[in-house]
Amino acid sequence: MKKVGLYFGTFNPIHVGHLVLANHMVEFTDLDEVWLVVTPHNPLKKKRTLLEDHHRLEMVYKATEGYDKLKPSNIEFDLPQPNYTINTLVHLREKHPDHSFSLLMGEDNLTSFHKWKNHDMILAHYNIYVYPRIHKNSGVKSEFQDHSKIKKVEAPIMEVSSTFIRKSIAKGKNVKPLLPPDVWEYIDLMNFYK
Repeated sequence: MKKVGLYFGTFNPIHVGHLVLANHMVEFTDLDEVWLVVTPHNPLKKKRTLLEDHHRLEMVYKATEGYDKLKPSNIEFDLPQPNYTINTLVHLREKHPDHSFSLLMGEDNLTSFHKWKNHDMILAHYNIYVYPRIHKNSGVKSEFQDHSKIKKVEAPIMEVSSTFIRKSIAKGKNVKPLLPPDVWEYIDLMNFYK
């Protein structure tokens, strides 16, 4: 059975921090692949700087070329909105019965995990691989501290943010080193975030 880690994000844009983490998870854990699941625009939220779904997916394709174990995924594009992680997991399990799926999340997300829809069901059926963040949040509920399904992974701490990249591009700053080369070229070509 193929073990797949699901890394959810708007990837607006995908940057080297995302790639470093996804690659670390697939190389230094028991996962066979990591799927970068592009979260579609939530129709209930203001759009502001969120690029169209297909542009963000295209950037994930460009970023993961040359990484055999990293796969872009648009699985959520066809699911009803607003979407919940549990729905995506159930959908994937039905579609890929020969795969075993896990979630990847930053330590910061663990603090609000108890508010997720059906979080108890997620924990009952799926592993969660947690990577560290600089801003340690002591608000992680005790039930999640030593849970058998929650695996803490010593991964590089990446403090690159898509928000910082977008704001910097808007100010005319060169943030090329923070982006995979093909992604930088695509953003530049399409005149995004300016």
